Amino acid sequence: MVKCQVPWVYSLAALLILSCEIIKAQIIQDETMIKSAVYLSPEFVMKPGTVINRFYHNIDFPRGHIGIKSFNAEVVDEDGVPVSLQDTYLHHWLVGRYYVRIGSEDKGLSRNPNSLDKSDFMWVRNTGVCENLGQYFGLGSETRKTATHVPDPYAIEAGNAAEIPPGYEERWILNVHAIDTRGAVDRLGCTECKCSLYNVTIDEYGRPLRPDYEGGLLCCYDQTQCRVKEGFTNSPRKLYLRYTVKWFDWVESLLPVKIYIFDITDTWKTSNGKHDCKVEYEISQCDSSTVSANGCIDTKRMSFNMPRGGNVIYGVAHQHSGGIGSALYRKDGRVICSSLPSYGKGTEAGNESGYIVGMSTCYPDPGSIKIYDGETLVLESNYSSSRKHTGVMGLFYILVAEQLPTQKSLSLL
Repeated sequence: MVKCQVPWVYSLAALLILSCEIIKAQIIQDETMIKSAVYLSPEFVMKPGTVINRFYHNIDFPRGHIGIKSFNAEVVDEDGVPVSLQDTYLHHWLVGRYYVRIGSEDKGLSRNPNSLDKSDFMWVRNTGVCENLGQYFGLGSETRKTATHVPDPYAIEAGNAAEIPPGYEERWILNVHAIDTRGAVDRLGCTECKCSLYNVTIDEYGRPLRPDYEGGLLCCYDQTQCRVKEGFTNSPRKLYLRYTVKWFDWVESLLPVKIYIFDITDTWKTSNGKHDCKVEYEISQCDSSTVSANGCIDTKRMSFNMPRGGNVIYGVAHQHSGGIGSALYRKDGRVICSSLPSYGKGTEAGNESGYIVGMSTCYPDPGSIKIYDGETLVLESNYSSSRKHTGVMGLFYILVAEQLPTQKSLSLL
């Protein structure tokens, strides 16, 4: 005779519900414990046409074992007033993580990190494939209107003492690249680092530029000067990057995510598996032979293999003026995330006409988009080619979780 096990089934169901409620309660409790702090970078002084590309080591940052939930930044003046991109163009800001031997100086990070004693210093890179794009956070002109928050119950883990080598401590470095375009003869040309406007023929290390290099990072390095209108004068300005960090003290209910950054200029080949990320590229002006059915659009694509899979929980692109969107696809054409720019329509900070002031983001439902180990992905970047553009970028950031909330819940039964 078969005995009914319904009471046992009900008990298991009740236990599962109770477990889920416990996890939910833990997360809600954590949300009430979220911490937030606002910091200022060291001041940088801008004059019409000047460029700063500074590296600030050991910046103010939350300490301890934490789960970072968001990082936002903007340029402000000495009174804390947001500065318009039409005055000071924020080319980019980047925040990186590193370990340094306790008691060691890390001032060499200000210009040439590679000159540091490797026994005293080590980078802690993100999980991405580009060696030269190891930052944890970073945006540009779009910084004010681009969401950066990491959805619950996920967070970017930092400060785990078990991962920091004995005798070392964790620190953070900030890179700010800004261009003062007040009085510029060609404001867009200055922001695109057109070499002829900077009267530059060598890079910051004294190496001659390629004859065909018309513009980009090699021409607008620290202390270079973009051409301004004859007779134009204006007062120097003391500016800062104001950044806001939100975080939790690390708790078991938080799930860590990994940061991946992909670059449209990556020349990865299956034959050698090496990634060569150029970071920037040029857009040629369209003509009758290059106009597509949709008009003057430059489309660039590259494919690569994802080193390790997981569930996508966030995605966003980074483009410069002229950008019209970017997307990450599976090999069969299914979209993983599409990110589109928003252009300003006014003059006030956050709505500057002609500038990208925000990028749309992706927040897939947990478990709805999974990437598999070794899966081939395709990155696409689109720009308007109605005019020539120099020094543009096509980066794509995603956050990947190897564990889903339901798995976490079941593991605590």
